[in-house]
Amino acid sequence: MRFDGVLFFPVTAFAADGSVDVARTAEHVASRLPYGPGGVFPACGTGEFHALSAAEAGEVVGAAVGAVGGSVPVVAGAGGPLGHAIECAKRAEDAGADALLVLPPYLVAGPMSGTVAYVEALLQASSLPVIVYHRGSAKLDEAAAARLASDSRVLGFKDGVGDLGVAQQLVRTVAATGRDDFAFFNGLPTAELTQQAYRAIGVPLYSSAAFAMAPRVAKAFYEAYASGDDARRLEILDAFYLPLVRLRDEVPGFAVSLVKAGVRLGCQGVDGFEVGGVRPPLIDPDERQLAELRRILAIGDELVGAA
Repeated sequence: MRFDGVLFFPVTAFAADGSVDVARTAEHVASRLPYGPGGVFPACGTGEFHALSAAEAGEVVGAAVGAVGGSVPVVAGAGGPLGHAIECAKRAEDAGADALLVLPPYLVAGPMSGTVAYVEALLQASSLPVIVYHRGSAKLDEAAAARLASDSRVLGFKDGVGDLGVAQQLVRTVAATGRDDFAFFNGLPTAELTQQAYRAIGVPLYSSAAFAMAPRVAKAFYEAYASGDDARRLEILDAFYLPLVRLRDEVPGFAVSLVKAGVRLGCQGVDGFEVGGVRPPLIDPDERQLAELRRILAIGDELVGAA
């Protein structure tokens, strides 16, 4: 499985009664496809996986699969308590997902052999291949990376730790196994901020939560990054992403909450539509924060044109 382009992590729409709005979730995914994502990752971090039941996660994945129609890979989240993770994996397979993003186990941190066993349990639970999220209670060392990479159904690693030295070691460890089909990508919040450094160590892909709310500006940034147009990349970074990161850092969880608010507001010629607020323990931005988000999105309009 190959990824070519920005990795799109859609939000999960909630109806007025708090239930998952499957139709609106599918609409959200479909509305971003014209901007060329390299893959769609429903029911993951930006999609509030932490707040979804296994049944709801399956509904979200099914909505994404239907909207995508096979045009790009769909990689579904699966993680947390092992039983929940297994149920999510089975439902994702039934919904037609192409692979799983294995999110960290819940609460406990076992030894490295236990982390590997957790991933292997999900491999046994369905026929889907997996990408392993290296973060939290699922941090990998070189031996674990080598063991997992020896399984052809392990397609890649997503780094959410942010230690470039460790990430470099994992890249070199997998290279030593002879795998040339392995995908590494940067999964830090607002990954555009750090992606130039990740590319330098052999991690060319990144997840983009901003793509969910501002697809034109995210696409423009990716094109500048991919083509080596550093002047354009830095222009967008300085004017759009750095103010967004400053706002994001005001409140824990705003890496998700701001994106969902941005989808509601709309920008870059893309109409906003109601996807509901975030579920606890996350909170929605207040009026001052929404005003600042509107200002940042307006800067995006100016950068890439609203038409």
